[in-house]
Amino acid sequence: MVTVEADQVRVESRLAGGQVDCPSCSGVLRPWGWARARRIHGLAGRLRPRRARCGRCRGTHVLLPVTVLARRAYAAEVIGAALTARAGGRGHRPIGVALGVPAATVRGWLRVMTGRLGSVRVFLLRVAARAGVDLAVPDAAGSPWRDLLNALDAARQAVACSAGRLLAPGWPVSPTGSGGNTSCL
Repeated sequence: MVTVEADQVRVESRLAGGQVDCPSCSGVLRPWGWARARRIHGLAGRLRPRRARCGRCRGTHVLLPVTVLARRAYAAEVIGAALTARAGGRGHRPIGVALGVPAATVRGWLRVMTGRLGSVRVFLLRVAARAGVDLAVPDAAGSPWRDLLNALDAARQAVACSAGRLLAPGWPVSPTGSGGNTSCL
């Protein structure tokens, strides 16, 4: 899977121009059909991600727009709203009601993030620093959730840099490991 911008026209143009690198080798991805269409809560219509194939290693990849996370049926914006509400002190049930998402789904998102608040915060601050964001490390906000959101605000590219894996098992990985978009490190 490769994370790309949400503008499908731009993605097609970049693919046709050989401007999308293969994450598996130093090859270039070219158009190779489409992944199955699916509904994503929080996005209008159905999402049908582009597939691409590397001319060098022959591997195929789904090009997932930054508006969604891998293996999630909810837009990144919806999940982000849940994390923001949790940082504001709300529980999973009221968050679910407010977002139109089952409480058990929200609880799952919050549990995943609870287990990695510190490591994700550090990862996002590294992204901000490497991207040249000129700011001091955000002060502790008195809550690990608010600290995470401060770091997310500093990075602003969390979904792209996590390669859509923000809630995936094993993410974030160390800067020397795989599991994210290395162009962000």
